[in-house]
Amino acid sequence: MTIDANIVIAYLGGDKPVIQSLSEWKKEGRPLFLPTVVETEILSFSHWTEEEQKHTEQFLEENFISVSFSRPVARIAAEIRQQHKIKFPDAAIAASALFTKTPVVTKNIRDFKNVSGLQVVSL
Repeated sequence: MTIDANIVIAYLGGDKPVIQSLSEWKKEGRPLFLPTVVETEILSFSHWTEEEQKHTEQFLEENFISVSFSRPVARIAAEIRQQHKIKFPDAAIAASALFTKTPVVTKNIRDFKNVSGLQVVSL
């Protein structure tokens, strides 16, 4: 499963269905991939205390497998942007999901619905 930023935000905000789904997938041994662009989005929140920032960094490191925005992922993202004219972060997330051959998990399916070959799971 490739996780969108809005899912991590919902989890951290106490969204019970999101917490339940991620916990269940983790128990089942499903890999939870976190694109580096999502990590950037999450960690760029400017209103956290230093302690909250460290806690969030630790949460991300302990619960997700990082997917770097490598050259192969960049090429997939570029192709997605050429075909669908979506925003860069969404293209990078979709590319990461296609690269890892996993569905993207999001609360905003409209950002991803037209990307061919991409499975989308809505929470």
